[in-house]
Amino acid sequence: MLVHLFGATSSPSCAGYALRKTVDDNSEAFDNDVKQTVLDNFYVDDCLKSVPTVEEGKRLVDQLCKLLKKGGFRLTKWVSNSKEVLSVLPSSERAASVMDLDLDHLPIERTLGVWWDMETDTFRFKVYQRDVPLTRRGLLSATSSLYDPLGFVSPFVVRAKILLQDICAAGNGWTNQFKKRLSDVGRNGQPNSHADISPGR
Repeated sequence: MLVHLFGATSSPSCAGYALRKTVDDNSEAFDNDVKQTVLDNFYVDDCLKSVPTVEEGKRLVDQLCKLLKKGGFRLTKWVSNSKEVLSVLPSSERAASVMDLDLDHLPIERTLGVWWDMETDTFRFKVYQRDVPLTRRGLLSATSSLYDPLGFVSPFVVRAKILLQDICAAGNGWTNQFKKRLSDVGRNGQPNSHADISPGR
């Protein structure tokens, strides 16, 4: 079999295996940092990598494309917070939001489930304020609704998670309202008290 069609439960594992096999088959021809990028910075078919200089970014883009092309992969939908790095790529290889490099400001892009403000090079988290019942179920729903795979907003959510532990230890049911003392902490500790969170670097 020469091609794997996506859609099966095993597809992410197959993609990861094919990427690693491409690195193994071509390990002599490419620098170590390029090979490590493929091994450490890909999640299924998305790559997230940061480098300190524009020149390193340009070199990495070129080398990654060449390495993965040897395995039959065509890297597309590139984004960067540097217009100079993007300029080495044909517009057909860039993400739709950055095809036009004459933009005054770089857009906000979604990467691995997190919003990335390319202009300021910061991650952003959209938190929708909503009324959640002050119950164990409501608090669990609120704390679980924020997708944060890298743990950037943990300091904002930890109070609510500690409160949830206290509620569980007290034996409260899923739909029981908090006791008065816990109720006061619950409203302030909900992770949806801020509409837009952007942790500093």
